[in-house]
Amino acid sequence: MGSKMKEKIQFPGNKTFIAILLIVVIVIGIILILKFAKGDETVEFRVLAEQEIPQEITSQVIPEYRDLERALACVVEDTVYVLVTRGEKPTSGYEITIDNMVLEDENGNSNLVVYANFKDPEPGGALAQVLTYPLEVAETGLSGLPDSIELRVQY
Repeated sequence: MGSKMKEKIQFPGNKTFIAILLIVVIVIGIILILKFAKGDETVEFRVLAEQEIPQEITSQVIPEYRDLERALACVVEDTVYVLVTRGEKPTSGYEITIDNMVLEDENGNSNLVVYANFKDPEPGGALAQVLTYPLEVAETGLSGLPDSIELRVQY
């Protein structure tokens, strides 16, 4: 008669499981550190109400750039302001919201990435048939102008 052999399946012990878990946590930590250590910095900002926008911006900068869809920065009295414009629109109801700003370091040059949310009017709604120039102005905590500015839009 043949003898039956029972095979025993072994699972890793607690020490092995903890070691594997520790390695996974360390690898994830290194990935996160490398991602955030490349010099990107979140920029603090405050969106201004229309009456808070400096006179120099309302009289010189806005008329020059309101027809364009872009982000730009300017300095007034040692404060860096960021403007996001949508260009000329045929009706009311177009909106802009600046969501976030990140200052990236790319080969020694600073690039300000402005994340904005654009909202269009609901189709079929009653809108004023007047040309509008949606824009938003934010006061930033930047100490100087960046080398370049990039607008990233979400609808």
